[in-house]
Formats: sequence, C-alpha cells, structure tokens
Amino acid sequence: MSLCSHPALRSLRRSAGPEHCRSLPRGSPDSFPQSPPWLICHNPPASFRDEFISLENSVPDYMSESTAFSGQDTIQESFLKRIAALESDTKSLAEELETTRMEREEVRAKLFESLIANKKYLREVERLKKENLLLKRMPLFLATVVEMGPDYVLLRQHGNNQEFITTVAPEMMEQLQPNSRVAINNSLTVVRILERSVDVRAKVMELVELPDISYDQVGGLEAQIQEVRETVELPLTNPEIFQDIGIEPPRGVLLYGLPGTGKTMLAKAVAHESKATFIHMSGSELVHKFIGEGAQLVRDIFQMAREKAPSIIFIDEIDAVGSIRTHDGTTGSAEVNRTMMQLLAEMDGFRTRGDIRIIAATNRIDILDPALLRPGRFDRIIEIPMPSLDGRLKILEIHTRKMRKAEDVDLAEIAKATDEASGADLKSIAVEAGMNALRRNANIVSKDDFDKGIKKVLGDEIDGSEESLRMFS
Repeated sequence: MSLCSHPALRSLRRSAGPEHCRSLPRGSPDSFPQSPPWLICHNPPASFRDEFISLENSVPDYMSESTAFSGQDTIQESFLKRIAALESDTKSLAEELETTRMEREEVRAKLFESLIANKKYLREVERLKKENLLLKRMPLFLATVVEMGPDYVLLRQHGNNQEFITTVAPEMMEQLQPNSRVAINNSLTVVRILERSVDVRAKVMELVELPDISYDQVGGLEAQIQEVRETVELPLTNPEIFQDIGIEPPRGVLLYGLPGTGKTMLAKAVAHESKATFIHMSGSELVHKFIGEGAQLVRDIFQMAREKAPSIIFIDEIDAVGSIRTHDGTTGSAEVNRTMMQLLAEMDGFRTRGDIRIIAATNRIDILDPALLRPGRFDRIIEIPMPSLDGRLKILEIHTRKMRKAEDVDLAEIAKATDEASGADLKSIAVEAGMNALRRNANIVSKDDFDKGIKKVLGDEIDGSEESLRMFS
C-alpha cells in the first residue's frame, strides 16, 4: 500500500482544502528533508497540523529508504521503455517518410512521362485534324496557260482539253507565262502555280555526291587535262577573258580512245574539280521503246541543266545513240534517229543552250554521225591515247603510293615490261600484285608478286601468246 493512497492522507487533503495545499512534482525525497515529499501545506490549521503529526508517526515500516529507491528505479525503467518506444516510433516514421519520398519521385516520373505522352498525342491529334481537312477539301484540277491578256488568262484543262477564260490575282499574274502549269478548283479559279514537269529519270541523273578523283590521280594525260579544263572549266569559272578577247568559249568536248585509257576517269575528275551541276548519263539510257519517249527525256535533261546552270552534261558511250543514221525499216532504228536528232537540236539548234557544257566519251568515233562531230556541237575532239612509258610510270606511282613495296620493286622496270598496257591494265596489275602478297600471308609486295600480276593480266603478250589467254582479253 503506497503512502499516497493512505486513508488518513486522503482525509487530510479533504480537510485542508486546495487553498492550503499544493502537489509537488515527483523527484528525489532528499530534495525535501524537512517535510514530506508528497504534500506541502501553507498556513495549515492547528487541527490539521496535529493530525498530520500523528499520521507521520503512524507511517508503516515498509516506507523505508530502500523502498523509495526501488520506486525510483521503477520510474527510470518506465522512462527508458518509453524512450525506446519513442525511438522505435521515430525509426518507423523515418522509414515511412523515405517510402513516401520514393513514391513521390515515382509519381513525378510518371507525371513527366504522362506530359510527354500528352504532347505526343496532341501533335497526333493536330496531324489527324489537318489530314481530315485535306480529305474533306475538294480536289484540284491541272491546267495549262494557253494565252494571256491584260486582265484574263486562257486555260486548257488536262484530260478533257476544255478551254476557258478566268481571272487571276495581280500578284499571281506577274508569275504566269504561256505553257505554265496551274492548279484550279471547281470554280475554275487558279489556286497555285506548279513547277514545270520534269521526268524523274532526268532528275536521278544529277550527280549529288561528287567522286573523290582529282586531276592528280589521272596520270599520263597532262596535255589532255589542260585542253579539257580550257574547254569546260574556264568558261564557267572565268568567262570574262573570252569576252575581252572577243570570242565565244567552247561549249563541248568529245573524248575518244581505246577502252581503259581514262576517258571516264577524266570526266570524274572534272566533276570533282568543277563547281557546277554535273549531270551524267549513258547513251543507251536515251533509247526507249515508245515513239517520242527518248526525245522527251533529252528535252527534260537539257531543261533541268538550264534551270540549274552552270551545268556540265556528261554522255558516256555516246555511240549508242549518236551513230550514223540509217533506216532498216524497223521502228527501233527510227526511234533512235529521232532521239539523236533531238540531241542535235538541243546541243546546237534554234534555242540557245545557255551556260551548259557537254562532255562525251566513246571508243568508236568511226561510227558517229558527221552532224554530231561538227564544230558548234563538239568544239574540241580530244584523243585519249594509250599511255607512254612516262605515263605508265606515273599511273603505277598513283596506284601503288599507299602500297608497302619491297626494296627490289622497280616501278620503272614494271613500266617497261607493260608496253601495251592501258591505264586500267596497270591498275589491275597493282591490285593482282597485292592479292598475291595476301595469298602468301605477307604485308609487303615483292617484285615476284608484280611479275605474277603482269603475267595474269597481260598474259605472255611479250612472247607472242594469244590474246585469249589473258585475264582481260
């Protein structure tokens, strides 16, 4: 039984009243040596004081000093348990806070992804709206301007060939000219001006990526390179010098010679060095089956060259379309003749060619039509001969400059041993010599490798073997 629950003490509390007593905080009993630690009375009445003295004398033996200390230990243990419980609660709350923070980051990431997806869907919605408007829009019709007046335009609609007169906005009227293509709506009003129709086959002939061949990589043709540059590059880069002298610059050059002498390679070097639009084609590409199709392609090519001037047109194997005109009674030969006549008209006809230079190459100049060879169409006819000894040496140096050669390799001796070789043959010999070195797992090309390459490419030509025994006959 504790002292606080003693009946006498409770009766004393009731008799003293709140105005005479106040409770003390719990603490050590030693802090209050003169009075009991549980109750302090101010100005107690005499009867209360006497009764308290008797109560003090009646305190039982179990309220000894050891009992007070054991109660203090119990209070400390309860406080420690309470502190441990609070620490556990704090740790759990910290874990919950970290979990909440991670969940918040995940929610923010999902929100960011949702915003990106929302923008994507909005763009898709806008695209679908535009597409829907285009689908609802009435189609436009194609027409050609036939005649123009001060305040009217005569149009001919494609398909039904109906002609009608309409008015055009003043700003659009300035851009129109006869034979212009326009788009019209159901009310026969000009909506837009279209570009001139060009054959897709002509567009793909324009060279977009220039070849990586320069004049330094063309060996043994110094004089021919100089003539080509004077004919093709100089009128495009410095036309004033021709005006000062009072002459018209050359407009075309024809390269002819045996196969493999470097005609096409020289044209590639021109395309690399010139700063003009380069259009390349083969003569066989101009020959078509249906009547007028080849001639239309020639017109489209030259029209595209005029629009993108200054331009250079290179026609390889021109003998496929420019041979002497004959008629064997077939529609094929007649179509070839029509295509060639259109080519002659575009090169030097009634219409001015414009700032366009033409390069052509062939190895059969003997079958070309005389009308194609006259001045005005090809002002210079340049022969590309077989390389001389010095030319062969330069060609070998060009094709072996990155090759690791043994000390016994003498390019001058190889040039002497390849008397009848062309530039293409010499390149093939260098490649075969490298392949022979690879075959024996070596990284240096020896003289024996070149000897085997010469024998494989040219055969025993020096000893008089048949041409059919060569690798390239």
